[in-house]
Amino acid sequence: MYLIKSNGYNVEIGTKIFKSISSLITKNKYSSHFIICDENTFQFCLPSLIHKCPNLRDAHIIELESGEASKAINISTYVWETLIENKADKNAVIINLGGGVVSDLGGFCASIYKRGIDFINIPTTLLAMADASIGGKTGINLSVLKNAVGTFSQPKGVFINPDYLNTLPAQHYKNGLAEIFKIALICDKNFWNELKNTDTNSSKELLLLKSVTLKNKIVLKDPFDNGYRKTLNFGHTIGHAIESMLLGTNKELLHGEAILIGMMVESHLSFQKKLLSKKELQEVFSLLKKVFEPQKINELNLTSIIELMKNDKKSQGNKFQFALIDKIGSCKFDVIISDSQIKKAIDFYNSTF
Repeated sequence: MYLIKSNGYNVEIGTKIFKSISSLITKNKYSSHFIICDENTFQFCLPSLIHKCPNLRDAHIIELESGEASKAINISTYVWETLIENKADKNAVIINLGGGVVSDLGGFCASIYKRGIDFINIPTTLLAMADASIGGKTGINLSVLKNAVGTFSQPKGVFINPDYLNTLPAQHYKNGLAEIFKIALICDKNFWNELKNTDTNSSKELLLLKSVTLKNKIVLKDPFDNGYRKTLNFGHTIGHAIESMLLGTNKELLHGEAILIGMMVESHLSFQKKLLSKKELQEVFSLLKKVFEPQKINELNLTSIIELMKNDKKSQGNKFQFALIDKIGSCKFDVIISDSQIKKAIDFYNSTF
């Protein structure tokens, strides 16, 4: 079992997390328990959680449909109404058992309900384990705008059981792996070099330990995203725009798949700004294409991407501010990029296929 101290809570990684979950729930003497899950975690993860945490046998189950469509205001309203119908008071707790959608939405609902109740994150996907459940960011989407509404609210604890990954489809595993490669690119060249030579399918617990530790260090330095934490947005300015643009189409991408493209496009922006050498640009493209096998995206309409980026939280006025790597293992933030540079980077990405 590994324990990482974060901003007022602990992140525990290991297969024996259930005892810690039970202890936390008993210690806080919650008046009622609500477990948010989707149809997948309801089937594959909820039975073991309740079996191993007997003090959750009376929990109210809120089952959502899996997928990004559930990160919406109408679903939030449904959660709040369920809490009210079951007389949840200020001492109730929400337990988020699921991927990034569940942890983002559940944390948001908890942070708003009665001006804030406790929540616990039990991530079940690699994306949520490595990224979404850590750091205290919660949020929902508005229309196609990613995380347009949200709060900073810290969980009471994050409990990561790597065994949950055994039920994860390969596509969803790679979806989370993209965020692990991102954390290496922005702050740890040694980890990046390890990833080159590591079987990422058999070293899950160590990959999680390393990536969570690195993200936690960044978050502790800048809890409210005012400076250094912005480096975590590498790949996300372009990636979120692509994800939003394709949402609801037959070309829809998972979050990590979109961020992967974003990292590659934004690496070329780093090259254009003379932050990244040609050799390192080629290294980034070579490894990411080898591990993830991304596809050419012909639908990357520049006008649509620019319009979506204008609503990005990191943009100010008509200026697009990017987090860009200045070498493998290091990242700058608030780098101003022009429309023409974005077009050039997208054209370069598509030209490599």
